[in-house]
Amino acid sequence: MRRWVLVTAMVLALGGSGTAQQGEPPHAWVFGSWTGGMFPATETSGPRCTGQPTVVFTRDVVLRASPFDVTYRQRLIETVAAEPTALEFRLVPAPPQQTPFGPRPAQDAGFGCPAGPNSLRVERRGPNEIVFPDCAEFPFPLQRCVGN
Repeated sequence: MRRWVLVTAMVLALGGSGTAQQGEPPHAWVFGSWTGGMFPATETSGPRCTGQPTVVFTRDVVLRASPFDVTYRQRLIETVAAEPTALEFRLVPAPPQQTPFGPRPAQDAGFGCPAGPNSLRVERRGPNEIVFPDCAEFPFPLQRCVGN
């Protein structure tokens, strides 16, 4: 079942001109591929960045790389609250993984943030830099992957 973003704060677009765009969700400025976070960002352009981003934001989903697996962890967005320089995501709880010993919490389901695996705070540090403050699995800033 596909879930749509519920806007819990006034629409505030922080990208481009810095003015709100009608019809855009409050987190539109963060859409795209980002590198770094788990490690310092080095290359932010070209296929190396866009081919292996650390985090990808879309309208309905946040994808994150895992250091232990080749597949991305997909988290559905339940709600987004916008602040002048930050976003508060509430994510749909990840289903437990089935193991021979019974259900277990999904590995790498969250971001190592103190608020738990179903919350993510994103702070904007510049036009192409964000951070996940106090998230143990993402201690470094993330840089936007830009085209060639």
